[in-house]
Amino acid sequence: MDNNLIKEALLNLKIEELNPMQKEALRVSSPDKDVILLSPTGSGKTLAFLLPLLLNLKLENVGVQALVLAPSRELALQINNVFQQMGTKWKSCVCYGGHPISEEKKSILGNKPAVIIGTPGRITDHLAKGNFETSTIHTLIIDEFDKSLELGFHDEMAEIMDQLPNLQKRVLLSATDAEEIPEFTKIENAIKLNFLDPTQSTSERLKLMKVVSQDKDKVETLYNLLCALGNGSSVVFCNHRDAVDRVNKLLSDKKLETEKFHGGMEQPDREKALYKFRNGSCHILVSTDLAARGLDIPDIEHVIHYHLPVNEEAFTHRNGRTARWDATGTSYLILNPVENAPDYIDAEIEEFVIPEKINRPPKSKWVTIYIGKGKKDKLSKMDIAGFLYKKGGLSRDDVGAIDVKEHYAFVAIRREKVKQLLTLIHNEKIKGMKTRIEEAK
Repeated sequence: MDNNLIKEALLNLKIEELNPMQKEALRVSSPDKDVILLSPTGSGKTLAFLLPLLLNLKLENVGVQALVLAPSRELALQINNVFQQMGTKWKSCVCYGGHPISEEKKSILGNKPAVIIGTPGRITDHLAKGNFETSTIHTLIIDEFDKSLELGFHDEMAEIMDQLPNLQKRVLLSATDAEEIPEFTKIENAIKLNFLDPTQSTSERLKLMKVVSQDKDKVETLYNLLCALGNGSSVVFCNHRDAVDRVNKLLSDKKLETEKFHGGMEQPDREKALYKFRNGSCHILVSTDLAARGLDIPDIEHVIHYHLPVNEEAFTHRNGRTARWDATGTSYLILNPVENAPDYIDAEIEEFVIPEKINRPPKSKWVTIYIGKGKKDKLSKMDIAGFLYKKGGLSRDDVGAIDVKEHYAFVAIRREKVKQLLTLIHNEKIKGMKTRIEEAK
Protein backbone atom coordinates (compact mmCIF):
# COMPACT_ATOMS: atom_id res chain seq x y z
CA MET A 1 0.00 0.00 0.00
CA ASP A 2 1.28 3.45 -0.93
CA ASN A 3 0.91 5.08 2.49
CA ASN A 4 2.40 8.36 1.29
CA LEU A 5 -0.29 8.70 -1.38
CA ILE A 6 -3.04 8.14 1.19
CA LYS A 7 -1.41 10.44 3.75
CA GLU A 8 -1.09 13.25 1.22
CA ALA A 9 -4.73 12.90 0.16
CA LEU A 10 -5.93 12.99 3.78
CA LEU A 11 -3.70 16.00 4.50
CA ASN A 12 -5.27 17.87 1.58
CA LEU A 13 -8.74 16.90 2.83
CA LYS A 14 -7.78 18.04 6.36
CA ILE A 15 -8.75 14.63 7.77
CA GLU A 16 -6.63 13.37 10.67
CA GLU A 17 -7.99 9.85 11.08
CA LEU A 18 -10.22 7.44 9.16
CA ASN A 19 -13.19 5.73 10.79
CA PRO A 20 -13.23 1.90 11.18
CA MET A 21 -15.28 1.37 8.01
CA GLN A 22 -12.89 3.44 5.88
CA LYS A 23 -9.86 1.66 7.39
CA GLU A 24 -11.34 -1.75 6.59
CA ALA A 25 -12.16 -0.69 3.01
CA LEU A 26 -8.50 0.27 2.58
CA ARG A 27 -7.24 -2.91 4.23
CA VAL A 28 -9.10 -5.24 1.84
CA SER A 29 -8.27 -3.17 -1.24
CA SER A 30 -6.82 -5.03 -4.22
CA PRO A 31 -6.78 -4.38 -7.98
CA ASP A 32 -8.92 -7.37 -8.90
CA LYS A 33 -11.25 -8.19 -5.99
CA ASP A 34 -14.90 -7.07 -6.17
CA VAL A 35 -16.23 -5.32 -3.07
CA ILE A 36 -19.75 -4.75 -1.71
CA LEU A 37 -19.74 -2.11 1.04
CA LEU A 38 -22.83 -1.58 3.19
CA SER A 39 -22.73 1.32 5.59
CA PRO A 40 -25.22 3.87 6.98
CA THR A 41 -25.90 7.23 5.38
CA GLY A 42 -23.39 9.80 6.58
CA SER A 43 -20.67 7.30 7.49
CA GLY A 44 -18.14 8.46 4.89
CA LYS A 45 -18.55 5.94 2.06
CA THR A 46 -17.13 8.36 -0.54
CA LEU A 47 -13.67 8.19 1.04
CA ALA A 48 -14.10 4.44 1.53
CA PHE A 49 -14.07 3.94 -2.24
CA LEU A 50 -11.94 6.87 -3.41
CA LEU A 51 -8.93 6.10 -1.20
CA PRO A 52 -8.63 2.46 -2.35
CA LEU A 53 -9.13 3.68 -5.93
CA LEU A 54 -6.00 5.85 -5.64
CA LEU A 55 -4.00 2.69 -4.97
CA ASN A 56 -5.22 1.15 -8.24
CA LEU A 57 -4.57 4.13 -10.53
CA LYS A 58 -1.34 4.10 -12.53
CA LEU A 59 0.47 7.24 -13.67
CA GLU A 60 1.89 5.48 -16.71
CA ASN A 61 -1.56 4.42 -17.96
CA VAL A 62 -3.15 6.57 -20.66
CA GLY A 63 -6.93 6.93 -20.88
CA VAL A 64 -9.83 6.50 -18.49
CA GLN A 65 -8.98 3.99 -15.76
CA ALA A 66 -12.03 4.17 -13.50
CA LEU A 67 -15.73 4.90 -13.94
CA VAL A 68 -17.87 6.00 -10.97
CA LEU A 69 -21.67 5.94 -11.33
CA ALA A 70 -24.02 7.87 -9.03
CA PRO A 71 -27.84 8.14 -9.19
CA SER A 72 -28.06 11.94 -8.97
CA ARG A 73 -26.25 14.99 -10.35
CA GLU A 74 -25.57 16.32 -6.86
CA LEU A 75 -23.95 13.09 -5.70
CA ALA A 76 -21.79 12.91 -8.86
CA LEU A 77 -20.64 16.52 -8.31
CA GLN A 78 -19.99 15.81 -4.65
CA ILE A 79 -17.81 12.76 -5.41
CA ASN A 80 -15.87 14.71 -8.03
CA ASN A 81 -15.32 17.55 -5.57
CA VAL A 82 -13.84 15.16 -2.96
CA PHE A 83 -11.61 13.54 -5.58
CA GLN A 84 -10.27 16.91 -6.72
CA GLN A 85 -9.71 18.08 -3.13
CA MET A 86 -7.40 15.09 -2.63
CA GLY A 87 -4.90 16.94 -4.82
CA THR A 88 -3.53 13.88 -6.65
CA LYS A 89 -1.75 13.80 -10.01
CA TRP A 90 -4.80 12.27 -11.71
CA LYS A 91 -7.54 14.30 -13.34
CA SER A 92 -11.27 13.66 -13.19
CA CYS A 93 -14.33 14.71 -15.15
CA VAL A 94 -17.94 14.81 -13.95
CA CYS A 95 -20.81 14.05 -16.37
CA TYR A 96 -24.52 14.67 -15.74
CA GLY A 97 -27.65 15.93 -17.46
CA GLY A 98 -28.93 19.49 -17.30
CA HIS A 99 -26.05 21.13 -19.15
CA PRO A 100 -24.50 20.67 -22.62
CA ILE A 101 -22.84 17.31 -23.26
CA SER A 102 -20.43 19.13 -25.61
CA GLU A 103 -18.74 20.82 -22.61
CA GLU A 104 -18.10 17.42 -21.03
CA LYS A 105 -16.76 15.99 -24.31
CA LYS A 106 -14.36 18.92 -24.58
CA SER A 107 -13.20 18.35 -21.00
CA ILE A 108 -12.67 14.62 -21.60
CA LEU A 109 -10.68 15.17 -24.80
CA GLY A 110 -8.69 18.10 -23.43
CA ASN A 111 -7.94 17.00 -19.85
CA LYS A 112 -7.63 13.24 -20.49
CA PRO A 113 -9.10 12.26 -17.09
CA ALA A 114 -8.14 9.00 -15.37
CA VAL A 115 -11.50 9.00 -13.56
CA ILE A 116 -14.95 9.77 -14.98
CA ILE A 117 -17.80 10.30 -12.52
CA GLY A 118 -21.36 10.53 -13.78
CA THR A 119 -25.01 9.62 -13.77
CA PRO A 120 -25.95 6.44 -15.70
CA GLY A 121 -28.09 8.28 -18.28
CA ARG A 122 -25.39 10.80 -19.22
CA ILE A 123 -22.66 8.14 -19.30
CA THR A 124 -24.69 6.04 -21.76
CA ASP A 125 -25.05 9.17 -23.93
CA HIS A 126 -21.26 9.59 -24.00
CA LEU A 127 -20.74 5.91 -24.82
CA ALA A 128 -23.30 6.07 -27.64
CA LYS A 129 -21.34 9.00 -29.14
CA GLY A 130 -17.97 7.32 -28.60
CA ASN A 131 -16.72 10.24 -26.53
CA PHE A 132 -14.25 8.15 -24.52
CA GLU A 133 -12.49 4.82 -24.91
CA THR A 134 -13.68 2.07 -22.53
CA SER A 135 -11.00 -0.56 -23.12
CA THR A 136 -8.68 1.12 -20.59
CA ILE A 137 -11.24 1.09 -17.74
CA HIS A 138 -10.27 -1.45 -15.08
CA THR A 139 -12.46 -0.30 -12.14
CA LEU A 140 -16.20 0.38 -11.92
CA ILE A 141 -17.72 1.93 -8.78
CA ILE A 142 -21.49 2.25 -8.31
CA ASP A 143 -22.44 4.50 -5.38
CA GLU A 144 -25.95 4.26 -3.87
CA PHE A 145 -26.35 1.09 -5.92
CA ASP A 146 -29.82 0.22 -4.60
CA LYS A 147 -31.06 3.76 -5.28
CA SER A 148 -29.83 3.54 -8.87
CA LEU A 149 -31.94 0.45 -9.43
CA GLU A 150 -34.90 2.04 -7.65
CA LEU A 151 -34.72 5.06 -9.98
CA GLY A 152 -34.89 2.81 -13.05
CA PHE A 153 -31.24 2.90 -14.09
CA HIS A 154 -31.15 -0.91 -14.43
CA ASP A 155 -31.02 -0.90 -18.25
CA GLU A 156 -28.48 1.93 -18.45
CA MET A 157 -26.14 0.24 -15.98
CA ALA A 158 -26.42 -3.08 -17.81
CA GLU A 159 -25.66 -1.29 -21.08
CA ILE A 160 -22.64 0.46 -19.56
CA MET A 161 -21.19 -2.74 -18.12
CA ASP A 162 -21.55 -4.50 -21.49
CA GLN A 163 -19.16 -1.90 -22.90
CA LEU A 164 -16.38 -2.40 -20.35
CA PRO A 165 -14.42 -5.33 -21.84
CA ASN A 166 -11.37 -5.21 -19.55
CA LEU A 167 -13.04 -4.60 -16.19
CA GLN A 168 -11.05 -6.12 -13.32
CA LYS A 169 -12.81 -4.69 -10.27
CA ARG A 170 -16.34 -3.72 -9.30
CA VAL A 171 -17.28 -1.84 -6.13
CA LEU A 172 -20.94 -1.50 -5.05
CA LEU A 173 -21.93 0.80 -2.18
CA SER A 174 -25.25 1.10 -0.41
CA ALA A 175 -26.89 2.14 2.84
CA THR A 176 -29.26 -0.86 2.64
CA ASP A 177 -28.61 -4.56 2.06
CA ALA A 178 -30.03 -5.63 -1.30
CA GLU A 179 -31.65 -9.07 -1.36
CA GLU A 180 -29.85 -9.98 -4.57
CA ILE A 181 -27.28 -8.43 -6.87
CA PRO A 182 -28.40 -8.30 -10.55
CA GLU A 183 -26.64 -10.70 -12.90
CA PHE A 184 -25.43 -7.92 -15.21
CA THR A 185 -22.88 -6.84 -12.57
CA LYS A 186 -21.06 -10.18 -13.09
CA ILE A 187 -20.06 -10.04 -9.43
CA GLU A 188 -18.96 -13.35 -7.96
CA ASN A 189 -17.25 -14.05 -4.63
CA ALA A 190 -17.11 -10.38 -3.69
CA ILE A 191 -15.61 -9.19 -0.42
CA LYS A 192 -18.65 -8.02 1.55
CA LEU A 193 -18.13 -5.37 4.22
CA ASN A 194 -21.30 -4.94 6.27
CA PHE A 195 -21.25 -1.98 8.63
CA LEU A 196 -25.03 -1.89 9.00
CA ASP A 197 -24.59 -2.91 12.62
CA PRO A 198 -27.96 -2.87 14.44
CA THR A 199 -26.18 -1.66 17.59
CA GLN A 200 -25.16 1.42 15.60
CA SER A 201 -28.51 1.89 13.85
CA THR A 202 -29.94 5.31 13.18
CA SER A 203 -33.07 4.41 15.15
CA GLU A 204 -31.02 4.18 18.36
CA ARG A 205 -29.71 7.71 17.89
CA LEU A 206 -32.96 9.10 16.57
CA LYS A 207 -35.85 10.49 18.59
CA LEU A 208 -39.16 9.98 16.78
CA MET A 209 -42.16 12.18 17.60
CA LYS A 210 -45.58 12.79 16.12
CA VAL A 211 -47.28 16.14 15.59
CA VAL A 212 -51.07 16.12 15.35
CA SER A 213 -52.66 18.45 12.80
CA GLN A 214 -56.28 19.38 13.42
CA ASP A 215 -56.76 20.14 9.72
CA LYS A 216 -56.36 17.76 6.79
CA ASP A 217 -54.18 20.37 5.09
CA LYS A 218 -51.12 20.35 7.34
CA VAL A 219 -49.31 23.51 6.20
CA GLU A 220 -50.38 25.63 9.18
CA THR A 221 -49.22 22.89 11.55
CA LEU A 222 -45.92 22.64 9.67
CA TYR A 223 -45.42 26.40 9.92
CA ASN A 224 -46.09 26.35 13.68
CA LEU A 225 -43.75 23.39 14.15
CA LEU A 226 -40.92 25.11 12.26
CA CYS A 227 -41.41 28.24 14.36
CA ALA A 228 -41.28 26.14 17.52
CA LEU A 229 -38.05 24.47 16.36
CA GLY A 230 -36.38 27.86 15.82
CA ASN A 231 -33.20 28.15 13.78
CA GLY A 232 -32.26 24.47 13.84
CA SER A 233 -31.67 23.07 10.34
CA SER A 234 -34.74 21.17 9.13
CA VAL A 235 -35.54 19.09 6.04
CA VAL A 236 -39.26 18.83 5.21
CA PHE A 237 -40.08 15.79 3.06
CA CYS A 238 -43.00 15.74 0.62
CA ASN A 239 -43.86 12.87 -1.71
CA HIS A 240 -44.30 14.86 -4.94
CA ARG A 241 -42.65 17.78 -6.73
CA ASP A 242 -45.82 19.85 -6.96
CA ALA A 243 -46.30 19.44 -3.21
CA VAL A 244 -42.74 20.69 -2.63
CA ASP A 245 -43.49 23.76 -4.77
CA ARG A 246 -46.76 24.44 -2.96
CA VAL A 247 -45.45 23.93 0.59
CA ASN A 248 -42.32 25.98 -0.07
CA LYS A 249 -44.36 28.87 -1.47
CA LEU A 250 -46.80 28.87 1.45
CA LEU A 251 -43.96 28.87 3.98
CA SER A 252 -42.18 31.65 2.07
CA ASP A 253 -45.41 33.66 2.02
CA LYS A 254 -45.36 33.39 5.81
CA LYS A 255 -41.85 34.95 5.78
CA LEU A 256 -39.89 31.81 6.64
CA GLU A 257 -36.49 31.47 4.94
CA THR A 258 -36.89 28.30 2.90
CA GLU A 259 -35.45 26.66 -0.20
CA LYS A 260 -36.98 23.88 -2.30
CA PHE A 261 -35.24 20.91 -3.88
CA HIS A 262 -36.52 18.33 -6.37
CA GLY A 263 -35.63 16.66 -9.64
CA GLY A 264 -37.78 18.95 -11.79
CA MET A 265 -35.68 22.02 -11.02
CA GLU A 266 -32.90 23.37 -13.23
CA GLN A 267 -29.44 22.27 -12.07
CA PRO A 268 -28.20 25.79 -11.07
CA ASP A 269 -31.32 26.27 -8.93
CA ARG A 270 -30.78 22.90 -7.23
CA GLU A 271 -27.14 23.76 -6.54
CA LYS A 272 -28.10 27.17 -5.16
CA ALA A 273 -30.70 25.64 -2.83
CA LEU A 274 -28.24 23.09 -1.43
CA TYR A 275 -25.51 25.66 -1.06
CA LYS A 276 -27.74 28.08 0.87
CA PHE A 277 -28.87 25.26 3.14
CA ARG A 278 -25.32 24.05 3.77
CA ASN A 279 -23.85 27.48 4.48
CA GLY A 280 -26.56 28.52 6.94
CA SER A 281 -28.23 31.18 4.74
CA CYS A 282 -31.39 29.12 4.95
CA HIS A 283 -32.40 26.69 7.71
CA ILE A 284 -35.34 24.97 5.98
CA LEU A 285 -35.14 22.72 2.92
CA VAL A 286 -38.44 21.45 1.46
CA SER A 287 -37.70 18.42 -0.69
CA THR A 288 -38.80 15.20 -2.32
CA ASP A 289 -36.98 12.01 -1.38
CA LEU A 290 -34.19 13.16 -3.72
CA ALA A 291 -32.57 14.73 -0.64
CA ALA A 292 -32.91 11.53 1.39
CA ARG A 293 -29.88 9.79 -0.07
CA GLY A 294 -26.23 10.40 -0.74
CA LEU A 295 -26.04 14.19 -0.46
CA ASP A 296 -23.48 15.70 1.87
CA ILE A 297 -25.68 17.87 4.07
CA PRO A 298 -24.15 17.86 7.55
CA ASP A 299 -25.62 18.90 10.88
CA ILE A 300 -29.32 18.46 10.13
CA GLU A 301 -31.17 18.63 13.44
CA HIS A 302 -34.73 17.90 12.34
CA VAL A 303 -36.35 15.69 9.72
CA ILE A 304 -40.04 16.43 9.17
CA HIS A 305 -42.30 14.00 7.32
CA TYR A 306 -44.96 16.33 5.93
CA HIS A 307 -46.22 13.41 3.85
CA LEU A 308 -45.91 9.90 5.20
CA PRO A 309 -43.10 8.04 3.41
CA VAL A 310 -44.19 5.58 0.71
CA ASN A 311 -42.50 2.63 2.45
CA GLU A 312 -40.20 1.68 5.33
CA GLU A 313 -37.05 2.05 3.23
CA ALA A 314 -37.96 5.63 2.32
CA PHE A 315 -38.65 6.31 6.01
CA THR A 316 -35.22 4.92 6.96
CA HIS A 317 -33.37 7.00 4.39
CA ARG A 318 -35.22 10.20 5.20
CA ASN A 319 -34.39 9.75 8.87
CA GLY A 320 -30.79 9.04 7.89
CA ARG A 321 -30.40 12.73 7.03
CA THR A 322 -30.22 13.38 10.78
CA ALA A 323 -28.66 11.20 13.52
CA ARG A 324 -25.82 10.56 11.07
CA TRP A 325 -23.15 8.09 12.19
CA ASP A 326 -22.05 9.69 15.47
CA ALA A 327 -24.77 12.32 15.94
CA THR A 328 -28.32 12.45 17.24
CA GLY A 329 -31.44 14.07 15.81
CA THR A 330 -35.22 14.24 15.88
CA SER A 331 -37.73 13.06 13.31
CA TYR A 332 -41.32 14.37 13.27
CA LEU A 333 -44.36 12.72 11.68
CA ILE A 334 -47.15 15.22 10.98
CA LEU A 335 -50.45 13.32 11.09
CA ASN A 336 -53.82 14.78 10.15
CA PRO A 337 -57.13 13.43 11.58
CA VAL A 338 -57.43 10.68 8.91
CA GLU A 339 -53.81 9.47 9.08
CA ASN A 340 -52.17 6.89 11.31
CA ALA A 341 -48.50 6.11 11.88
CA PRO A 342 -47.23 3.40 9.48
CA ASP A 343 -47.39 -0.22 10.63
CA TYR A 344 -43.61 -0.61 10.50
CA ILE A 345 -43.24 1.80 13.42
CA ASP A 346 -43.67 -0.57 16.35
CA ALA A 347 -43.26 1.65 19.37
CA GLU A 348 -45.79 4.12 20.71
CA ILE A 349 -44.74 7.53 19.39
CA GLU A 350 -44.47 10.40 21.82
CA GLU A 351 -46.47 13.46 20.79
CA PHE A 352 -44.76 16.80 20.33
CA VAL A 353 -47.16 19.52 21.44
CA ILE A 354 -46.53 22.87 19.76
CA PRO A 355 -46.54 25.69 22.32
CA GLU A 356 -49.41 28.17 22.13
CA LYS A 357 -47.02 31.12 21.98
CA ILE A 358 -44.52 30.87 19.14
CA ASN A 359 -42.37 33.40 17.35
CA ARG A 360 -41.11 33.31 13.81
CA PRO A 361 -37.39 32.37 13.85
CA PRO A 362 -34.95 35.27 13.40
CA LYS A 363 -33.30 35.73 10.03
CA SER A 364 -30.15 33.69 9.45
CA LYS A 365 -26.75 35.25 10.15
CA TRP A 366 -25.59 34.60 6.58
CA VAL A 367 -26.73 35.72 3.14
CA THR A 368 -25.61 34.03 -0.08
CA ILE A 369 -24.09 36.19 -2.81
CA TYR A 370 -24.05 35.09 -6.47
CA ILE A 371 -21.03 35.85 -8.69
CA GLY A 372 -21.51 35.32 -12.43
CA LYS A 373 -18.04 33.89 -13.11
CA GLY A 374 -16.57 30.49 -12.22
CA LYS A 375 -13.88 27.89 -12.84
CA LYS A 376 -14.17 28.17 -16.62
CA ASP A 377 -13.23 31.85 -16.23
CA LYS A 378 -10.15 30.88 -14.14
CA LEU A 379 -11.79 32.26 -11.00
CA SER A 380 -10.69 30.61 -7.73
CA LYS A 381 -11.77 30.78 -4.07
CA MET A 382 -8.64 32.82 -3.32
CA ASP A 383 -9.52 35.29 -6.09
CA ILE A 384 -13.00 35.77 -4.62
CA ALA A 385 -11.80 36.10 -1.03
CA GLY A 386 -9.13 38.64 -2.03
CA PHE A 387 -11.68 40.68 -4.00
CA LEU A 388 -14.12 40.75 -1.07
CA TYR A 389 -11.41 41.80 1.40
CA LYS A 390 -9.82 44.44 -0.82
CA LYS A 391 -12.75 45.92 -2.73
CA GLY A 392 -15.60 44.97 -0.41
CA GLY A 393 -14.00 46.04 2.84
CA LEU A 394 -14.75 42.71 4.52
CA SER A 395 -12.73 40.89 7.18
CA ARG A 396 -12.17 37.13 7.25
CA ASP A 397 -14.96 36.74 9.83
CA ASP A 398 -17.42 38.39 7.42
CA VAL A 399 -16.91 35.74 4.71
CA GLY A 400 -18.24 32.21 5.09
CA ALA A 401 -18.10 29.25 2.71
CA ILE A 402 -17.11 29.92 -0.93
CA ASP A 403 -18.28 27.49 -3.62
CA VAL A 404 -16.95 27.94 -7.16
CA LYS A 405 -18.90 26.18 -9.94
CA GLU A 406 -18.00 25.93 -13.62
CA HIS A 407 -19.73 29.17 -14.68
CA TYR A 408 -20.62 30.93 -11.44
CA ALA A 409 -19.86 31.01 -7.71
CA PHE A 410 -21.65 31.39 -4.38
CA VAL A 411 -20.31 33.08 -1.25
CA ALA A 412 -21.79 33.32 2.25
CA ILE A 413 -21.58 36.86 3.67
CA ARG A 414 -22.61 38.09 7.11
CA ARG A 415 -26.07 39.61 6.78
CA GLU A 416 -25.18 42.97 8.33
CA LYS A 417 -22.36 43.44 5.80
CA VAL A 418 -24.24 42.66 2.57
CA LYS A 419 -25.65 46.12 1.83
CA GLN A 420 -22.27 47.78 2.40
CA LEU A 421 -20.54 45.14 0.28
CA LEU A 422 -22.84 45.48 -2.72
CA THR A 423 -22.44 49.28 -2.61
CA LEU A 424 -18.63 49.14 -2.46
CA ILE A 425 -18.20 46.61 -5.28
CA HIS A 426 -20.74 48.20 -7.63
CA ASN A 427 -19.08 48.45 -11.09
CA GLU A 428 -15.87 46.87 -9.74
CA LYS A 429 -14.18 44.09 -11.75
CA ILE A 430 -13.22 40.76 -10.23
CA LYS A 431 -9.89 39.49 -11.58
CA GLY A 432 -10.25 42.02 -14.39
CA MET A 433 -13.70 40.75 -15.37
CA LYS A 434 -16.96 42.66 -15.31
CA THR A 435 -19.73 40.43 -13.99
CA ARG A 436 -23.00 40.31 -12.12
CA ILE A 437 -22.66 40.15 -8.31
CA GLU A 438 -25.90 40.12 -6.33
CA GLU A 439 -27.81 38.41 -3.55
CA ALA A 440 -28.85 34.89 -4.58
CA LYS A 441 -32.63 34.86 -4.41
